[in-house]
Amino acid sequence: MSNDRKQITILVAEDSPNDQVLIKQAFLESQLLWRLHIVKDGEELLDYLHHRRQYSDLASAPRPDLILLDLYLPKIDGKEAIQAIKADPNLRRIPIVMLTSSKAEEDIHRSYELGASSYLAKPKTFELLVEAVKILGEYWFDIVELPPANTYE
Repeated sequence: MSNDRKQITILVAEDSPNDQVLIKQAFLESQLLWRLHIVKDGEELLDYLHHRRQYSDLASAPRPDLILLDLYLPKIDGKEAIQAIKADPNLRRIPIVMLTSSKAEEDIHRSYELGASSYLAKPKTFELLVEAVKILGEYWFDIVELPPANTYE
């Protein structure tokens, strides 16, 4: 692994306050260089990405390098959100990892059809979540070359 990792911005769309806390803690324990932003539903996710409402300040809502998206969100669910993101020429290159409790085959297939980069069922224990975050970090920090966050098509 590289010691000269770049810092990436991760946007998490998760409606469960308990899961939000666990995800934050898992990222802290992973010791990765990241800026983590959490939104509670699909509408807020799209507001963040389009810099609307409370996310109009670009400095406090930077373009994410990676999105972790729950499938079953209020207002706009994960499937609708990924469709909107992948349909937008300015957003479609952002990789999306589905992070959800569903292991349903139809949800997995549909997520990939809609453009998900990966599909990860939420680990059952906190220790496994920390390990999953570390593995995701290694993959997205050390293996994959992400397009610069400030580039558009």
